[in-house]
Amino acid sequence: MALGKDYAAQDCAVARALEIVGERWTLLIVRDALYGVRRFSDFHSHLDIPRAVLSARLAALVRDGVLAKSGAEYTPTPAGLELFPVIMALGGWGLRHHARGPVQRTFVHAGCGGSLRADSSCTSCGERPPVADVEVHPGPGEPGRDDPVSVALRKPHRLLEPLRT
Repeated sequence: MALGKDYAAQDCAVARALEIVGERWTLLIVRDALYGVRRFSDFHSHLDIPRAVLSARLAALVRDGVLAKSGAEYTPTPAGLELFPVIMALGGWGLRHHARGPVQRTFVHAGCGGSLRADSSCTSCGERPPVADVEVHPGPGEPGRDDPVSVALRKPHRLLEPLRT
C-alpha cells in the first residue's frame, strides 16, 4: 500500500500545520526569509535547492499566507513571523540531539544584548522579543561558504532587514 501524500484524514492541528510547512526545504526557506533573504536567486544560492523545487515551495508559501510576494521579493507575513519560535525550538533540538559541530549562528535580543534561548526567550531580560528586535550573529561554527547570503550573514544583522547581497 502506497503512503498518502497528505494528512487529510488527520484531525490534528500539527498535521494541518505540516500540510503547509512540512515539505522538505520549506522551513529553511522561511528561516532565510526571516534572515532577510528576499530574492529567488539568493534563496537558490544559499540553500542549494533545485530551482523547480524552490519555485514550487515559494508559490505554496505565498498561497498559504506564510510569505508575501511583491514584485520579485518575498517577505514573511504575520503568519510567517509566528514561525520564528518554531524554527528556534527546532534548531535548539537539532543542536542538543544532532549537532555536527559548533553553532553556526547565534541570536541576540537587540533591546538588551542578551542571547536567545531555544524557546526564543532572552537570557538577560526574560522577554520573547519580536522578530524585528532580534539580531543574528555568526557563531564559532560559521560555515565558510561563499554564496552572497552566507557572506552577508558574517556580520551581525537584524532579522527581517533585507540582506545586501
